[in-house]
Amino acid sequence: MSIWRWIKKLHRNPKTSKPDANTQTQSSIQPIPSHLEKAIQEITTDLGNSPDIIVRRFILGKEKEVSAALIYTDGLVSNGDINDFLKTLFTQYPSDQISLSPINFIKEHLLNIGDVKIAQDKTQIINEILRGSTAILIDRENKTLIASTKGWENRGVTEPDNQVVLRGPREGFTENIRTNTALIRRKIPSSKLRLEQMRLGTITETSIAIMYIQGNANPEIVEEVRRRLIKIKIDGVLESGYIEELIQDAPWSVFPTVYNTERPDIVAAQLLEGKIAILVDGTPFVLIVPVTIAMLFQSADDYYMRSGMASFLRFLRIITFLISMTLPSLYVAITTFHQELLPTTLLVSLAAQREGIPFPAFIEAVLMELTFEILREAGVRMPRAVGQAVSIVGALVLGTAAVEAGIVSAAMVIIVSMTAIAGFTTPVVDIAIAARLIRFVLLVLSASFGLFGILFGLMVIVIHLVGLRSFGIPYLNGIAPFNLSDQKDIFARVPWFMMLTRPRLFSQANEVREDTEMPKPPKGHQRINRKEDQS
Repeated sequence: MSIWRWIKKLHRNPKTSKPDANTQTQSSIQPIPSHLEKAIQEITTDLGNSPDIIVRRFILGKEKEVSAALIYTDGLVSNGDINDFLKTLFTQYPSDQISLSPINFIKEHLLNIGDVKIAQDKTQIINEILRGSTAILIDRENKTLIASTKGWENRGVTEPDNQVVLRGPREGFTENIRTNTALIRRKIPSSKLRLEQMRLGTITETSIAIMYIQGNANPEIVEEVRRRLIKIKIDGVLESGYIEELIQDAPWSVFPTVYNTERPDIVAAQLLEGKIAILVDGTPFVLIVPVTIAMLFQSADDYYMRSGMASFLRFLRIITFLISMTLPSLYVAITTFHQELLPTTLLVSLAAQREGIPFPAFIEAVLMELTFEILREAGVRMPRAVGQAVSIVGALVLGTAAVEAGIVSAAMVIIVSMTAIAGFTTPVVDIAIAARLIRFVLLVLSASFGLFGILFGLMVIVIHLVGLRSFGIPYLNGIAPFNLSDQKDIFARVPWFMMLTRPRLFSQANEVREDTEMPKPPKGHQRINRKEDQS
């Protein structure tokens, strides 16, 4: 038995085991009292008599008066909607006898709001009130009308801050899940686009949505996504990072197995490839599964510019990722163990710079890397107006002062600066963080065993990547196992007229795309004569 299972067994309490589904369903339903004042008292008491819970009592009809009340949360509703249907109730409710019950008459004839439903469970009514809906209670009715009157302030659709493109849409996701699903539907107005919704979190009951294209997505992967989400038992979900950590395949791996983005065009492109998107209410970051390592080096710009330039930039990102991961360790290994690999002039220059430095190259590299990480974190956490200035000026001042004080050499400052700049070229933050963590491990191996230690570390990383999976899909899909048809969008991007198939493991049922012909110039070189206007 593993330590983790032993801890879970130790904290499991048999007395708090859940009853069976039928017993739980029957016991969890709490009917609303038919007496109006009693129903209001129970609802407001369960809500802690909060001052933002508004109760508006009123009388319907003139001859046959009916007592009624509205209950809603101030700040979560649209006051315009509340005033509109209050005016409708006062002016259009009939004074004489009606054939329907008051609650059914109001629902079918008076309310001009799109989303209206009838609820009997008190817990459901309270949850709807807390989500921005309005409860309409009628005296001597054991049912309640729930009208959707959500109207809180939302952030507008703006350009994402983390994934900036030179060419392409300038819109990003917001914190409203319905706005986010609408942005995706704008990109893919197809009847095959499927949307499934559920709630996670015993206290927050956060809305979670799954989106995929039927026929493109692998049904087994879709079912696996549902299964992992249903298995989540947590009291609250405040951001998609909660879900990401609970559904990933390798929690202890530094490489991400769940992709996150705040760009609708990226989500739409991945859905067309056969992947699944997971949206969480309250966050602008959407999760995409499954993930391959090739996705982490792809940028939205790659598909908006010509294929030749896009391929060059993608290859450049892969090279800079390797540089950011291995450059400090290579410098330490060569200057410590393999000086014969350097030209004599360069070796003499490095030796002159290191004269008087009190630390070995390994300690020097670790100190500089830690200093830069501190400056990077300080620049992120500080106010945006001064954060970048402090990080840039701090790096310049500290680097110059450290060299002049003889603590580090000028070559080490150059190496660390090149490493940091190379780390900023990766379009996905998660893979850049993985390179930063691996960098320190390779530094230790290079200081201990030289280039052999770096080679050993890289071999371990490759073995780990070969065994890594994301929802059953190999992390190195297209590379290992090798698939020739998938090479059109891994290390380089071929023109669109050559992308005839989708990735094989993602979209087995609908693998073939639309057949697009290669553009060709018109046949012959006929001269087009223009008619000049005669004055």
